Amino acid sequence: MAPELKIAHQRMSVLELSAKLKNVSEACRRRGITRTQFYEYKKRFETFGLEGLVDLPPIPKSHPQTTKPEVVEKICDLALKHASRGCNYLEHLLRLDGIQVSAVTIQKILNDHELGTKLERWLALEKQAAERGFELTPEQLAFIEKQNPVFRERHVESSRPGELLSEDTFLVGVIKGLGKVYLHAVVDTFCSYAFGFLHTSKQPEPAATVIHNDVVPFYAEHGLTVHAVLTDNGREYCGKETHPFELMLALYGIEHRTTRIRTPRTNGFVERFHGTVSEEFFKPKMREVLYTDLETLQADLDDWLVHYNRKRPHQGYRNRGRMPYQSLLEYLAARDAQAAESASTETTVAGDCPGPERSGVPLTAPVLVYAESNEAAI
Repeated sequence: MAPELKIAHQRMSVLELSAKLKNVSEACRRRGITRTQFYEYKKRFETFGLEGLVDLPPIPKSHPQTTKPEVVEKICDLALKHASRGCNYLEHLLRLDGIQVSAVTIQKILNDHELGTKLERWLALEKQAAERGFELTPEQLAFIEKQNPVFRERHVESSRPGELLSEDTFLVGVIKGLGKVYLHAVVDTFCSYAFGFLHTSKQPEPAATVIHNDVVPFYAEHGLTVHAVLTDNGREYCGKETHPFELMLALYGIEHRTTRIRTPRTNGFVERFHGTVSEEFFKPKMREVLYTDLETLQADLDDWLVHYNRKRPHQGYRNRGRMPYQSLLEYLAARDAQAAESASTETTVAGDCPGPERSGVPLTAPVLVYAESNEAAI
């Protein structure tokens, strides 16, 4: 007897035993099967007879209805092209090309390729844009910017500290006896180093003060210059030639750039800082301390900025776990190492050439000037 028929007869014996004992549970206990298996065998026997108790052949790995690889690739491409859309929309798009794939199957394919959620599609799309450098469609740009407000700023990044700063004004709140208090914030787009100045007005003078008193001296101390400042089109930043903020920038030779009108996300670096300083400093501090003067609040803000810039790791793509000040120092170290290497190369070349040293006249050490890039990041 064939093994398949032998197994079928064994299963048939369970059905016969239950009929003899008139007790399904006892028959299952004696044969070592579950009641679920018993009723499955019974149903198969009543439908197909003894042949129904024979095990079916295994399902081949290559199922005849498996989605073709070229269709799977097309589904993934459409999912990234229309990252904000769902599977029903993709199903209709495929149907226009004569491809019949259900929304359930599309969802399964996207899950297998880690594109099943909007977040996964956003990350994959952003990664492809960074690696391949292809041009994003307006729909893709709108989707990414909605998920990440600072994405557009990645296209205007700076190559060194001080090359491009973002400045904006943030309403802290109303303090009894002082009135409205504004934070005039400046953030470096290279390493997220931040400056903050509190004032009771949203005027050009305090906006210029933070640049004059804090920003320019800081970069000068580290041998750097400020090349450009990016602001919105507010009255505290924009005006005629006699505008205080414009005059201050012209005094230092700083280029003034403005964002598109009614598009605050294009200044996303400082916008993100506003959210951080609000959540980590102003909200908890205002609950702990009853401020009656601006000087005390400014002193506490300065202490927090030291923590933010020098002690707090930043998880963003610019710092990747480093502190802003650490990123700045690493840039300076790399710059000095490159300058020293260039100086050594020039000295070696000068020593191999005929010159004054052969006549006993000492050489003058070559003077190297590090030319920082003044090319606009935007």
